[in-house]
Amino acid sequence: MNRLKLALDDELSRANTTNGLYSAADPLQIATKFKTDPVITLICALFAYGNARAIVKFLIGLDFNILSLSDKDILDITLEKKYIYRFQNSLDVAQIFVTMARAKRELDLENIIQKGSQNSAIIYGINMLINEIYRLNEYRSSGYEFFFGKEFKTEPKSPYKRYNMWLRWMVRDSDIDLGLFKNINKSNLILPLDTHTHKVAQAIGLCSRKSYDYKAAKQITDNLTLFDPNDPIKYDFALYRIGQSGNLQKFLERIKG
Repeated sequence: MNRLKLALDDELSRANTTNGLYSAADPLQIATKFKTDPVITLICALFAYGNARAIVKFLIGLDFNILSLSDKDILDITLEKKYIYRFQNSLDVAQIFVTMARAKRELDLENIIQKGSQNSAIIYGINMLINEIYRLNEYRSSGYEFFFGKEFKTEPKSPYKRYNMWLRWMVRDSDIDLGLFKNINKSNLILPLDTHTHKVAQAIGLCSRKSYDYKAAKQITDNLTLFDPNDPIKYDFALYRIGQSGNLQKFLERIKG
């Protein structure tokens, strides 16, 4: 494990830098431009599914200034612009902006996460936030619900990758992350598990679960806690870049000696 930690720390020294962030497309590149606005950064995170270059291209084209307008103006402008992204049609995107404009006016996102997480894992704070967001708008469609995700009733099954990624941006206050939320402990964060990090974590012995689910994300997080109990998720971007770059085999050779 010591050899693995040394190799991950080495990857970290390159990945968690400005050069590392901009070495390939990533939604954080856009979120960074709005680092004082948790609602806009959440929009960036929730659209972060699919090809990274396509995500960034879509986010660049969005006009976030409309979040300060009335619901009617938001609908008129967004429908005229005909924003479409994968599972979201133009009406879905328009209603997403209406919902997030209301969130901007009515919700304290950090406080909701904190309240929901009291005496339990941060995933319950995410669940409370999803519940609060759905209260803001009666509109429903498959694209709208995919964007915001589904609540869980008793225990999580989904890894909630996009919300956990957003929380990494918002809570971690060093390297490439934004550190806007000051009252959530970064030791409580959960790895934003995607297909890249899941594959890498399995290959290097951080994950024994074949299922791409919350338990896998928690298992990897717990194992990373052995390397840094105060900030285990600092390794997220390094793991992601190993997978995204196609350098997993080279990394395996390094840790095997």
